[in-house]
Amino acid sequence: MIQQRVLVSWVGANDLKAVSGGETGPILSTLKAVPVESVQLLCSYPEERVEPYLDWLREQVDVPITAHYATLSSPVHFGEIYQVASECLKHLSVSGTQLSILLSPGTPAMQAVWILLGKARYAATFYQSSLEQGVQQVEVPFEISAEYVPAANAISTDKLVQLAGLDTPVDAAFDSIVTRSERMLALKEQARILALKQVPVLVYGETGTGKELFARAIHNAGPRSKEPFIAVNCGALAPELIDSILFGHKKGAFTGAVADRAGVFQQAHGGTLFLDEFGELTPDVQVRLLRVLQEGTLTPVGACQELKVDVRLIAATHRNLMQAVAEGRFREDLFYRIAVGVLHLPPLREREGDLLLLCERLLAGITNQDPSLGNKKISEDAKKLILQHPWRGNVRELQSTLLRAALWCQGDLIVANDLEQALFKLPQTEADLMAMDVSQGIDIQELISLVASRYLRKALAITGHNKTRAASLLGLKSQQTLSNWMDRYGIE
Repeated sequence: MIQQRVLVSWVGANDLKAVSGGETGPILSTLKAVPVESVQLLCSYPEERVEPYLDWLREQVDVPITAHYATLSSPVHFGEIYQVASECLKHLSVSGTQLSILLSPGTPAMQAVWILLGKARYAATFYQSSLEQGVQQVEVPFEISAEYVPAANAISTDKLVQLAGLDTPVDAAFDSIVTRSERMLALKEQARILALKQVPVLVYGETGTGKELFARAIHNAGPRSKEPFIAVNCGALAPELIDSILFGHKKGAFTGAVADRAGVFQQAHGGTLFLDEFGELTPDVQVRLLRVLQEGTLTPVGACQELKVDVRLIAATHRNLMQAVAEGRFREDLFYRIAVGVLHLPPLREREGDLLLLCERLLAGITNQDPSLGNKKISEDAKKLILQHPWRGNVRELQSTLLRAALWCQGDLIVANDLEQALFKLPQTEADLMAMDVSQGIDIQELISLVASRYLRKALAITGHNKTRAASLLGLKSQQTLSNWMDRYGIE
């Protein structure tokens, strides 16, 4: 199959000047010299300056031109430039295009990031355009290691987080959660504030994103840190034992109750109760749980006397509880009782720049636990595979994959073949989603949410969070319709 050739470039000042009768500018000069099927332009200038240029450019050439607007705090902010450019190339690489990058327009920081991405992560051909030498293909005569991330050297090794430990550290603290992702940094600051307020907290996030790590860090940073932290997986509770586990029971309350047993609320008295997979609780249990939270009292199974309990509740779920409330599957009063402080943890694939930093830290932790594994390192080819993998299991999947690769690796270098054997390839395409075995049970709301969230985020990233343009790309009628979808699927 012939790949579509796409030219990608920032819009520069010399390009904008072309409208008023100056030189043609690097972009038009390149389009006249290099055959391509479409053009993707990144724009950091205001729309009112760029749109006249785009109208003019479309009159000069007969190829589709798409503009993506990006809001940058500075035209030389490496981190912001990296995220915008990387998201654009990621989208184009998925569609199987032949990438050509024009280096000339934009700031030196923009040019540097293009080279880093085009050499390390995406296969691209480089061009430059000048008045003196015209349009030329550029051969960059060196290789850039795949793990390069802007500002990575500024982060000390001892602060990198081992998020994916099979058991969350009892002494987990906010300093353990090190990230360069702006979303994660903001969440850490929000969680620090919530730790001191003692209000109930609801933590959203896919499986393996570190929900219990955040919960423990909140507990350890708050005034209840010396008291118990009790964690319960609500999804693993047998229906007939839920009341007993949550609220306790008296001896003889039912067959097998051979002694009094304190429930998790009593065990966490004075401290924190962490209810993981909170969205799995059935409506009847939700009613009883709400009463405990409202009144601060409970009655163990088989008992007559109420007991007072004082716990701070932190709940976690991978489900969209607002949607469940709207559909009548989760009690609205319980939701708002819990959702006082809300933290929405992003999946690993959306934490730009964190992936390989976590890899090195996690692998170091694995080899430190077992000296027989030696001092394992990851090859450049293996790192490229890591960058391309979707990591649906997030940090937990990453930890397990690295452990398998370290165990199977023959030497001290984990190569691409070792990683290939360690990876579990899960269904990734829409066709796979349409072919799931319904006889084994599926969660259709979760599948719809997965597809919608993925493409909403992609459209927003490609358009620089321009809602009108994102709505158009997604076939939605208006910006307001897009906003409604974003609210429905919890996208900020």
